[in-house]
Amino acid sequence: MNFIKKLALVLVIIGAINWGLIAFFEFDLVAALFGGQFAIGSKIIYAIVAISGLISISFLFMDRDNRTPVAH
Repeated sequence: MNFIKKLALVLVIIGAINWGLIAFFEFDLVAALFGGQFAIGSKIIYAIVAISGLISISFLFMDRDNRTPVAH
């Protein structure tokens, strides 16, 4: 797995943890760290996590054994 895909996976995990905090505790860690939901810093983090999620979609189409795209 190359660096970009590993980074994307880490960011997706961070995003999932943030969503869990929102669901269970009504606490948005990203907003707390970067000045609110609508602050430019928060928007950048949200956008980066969203892009990481889109990159991670490709993991659904990879063969688990040799990490190559599955041919149909």
